[in-house]
Amino acid sequence: MKITHASPGIGSALSESQVNEFLANSKLNLLLGTIDGKSEPNVHPVWYFYENGKLYVETGKTAKKTQNIRNKNTVYFCIDDEKIPYKGVRGKASATIIEEISKMLPIAEKIMVKYTGDLENSVAKFLLDGVKNGSSVILELEPRYFATWDHSDAF
Repeated sequence: MKITHASPGIGSALSESQVNEFLANSKLNLLLGTIDGKSEPNVHPVWYFYENGKLYVETGKTAKKTQNIRNKNTVYFCIDDEKIPYKGVRGKASATIIEEISKMLPIAEKIMVKYTGDLENSVAKFLLDGVKNGSSVILELEPRYFATWDHSDAF
């Protein structure tokens, strides 16, 4: 995977292992950038799960981000920690919409455990019901590159 330094002159780029650790362990929101039917940008804060070099997002089948991706599957994303020392990963990705419940459910469960702690709480149950009844989809983002920054040594 190509990794570049997003803020040359300040801090450093993350290594591949640091990118993998940051994306796998962070509970930050992913900001997902899509283009709508009027060619205007849209930004959607979402929960995500990172595995095997791909980012996964659960969302509604009729959500604006899903509609936008059906029309143009190139997206931009950013996950950044706004607390000092600043650190983050952004990039461009190709998005695929997964609609098969048997493929969606294990990914959605991982997202729910990551952000809510377990599958027994009301938020997780509500969102998983959407997956089970087919009103949700999983967006699979395959990054083309990562632009990263770590300002740990700048502060």
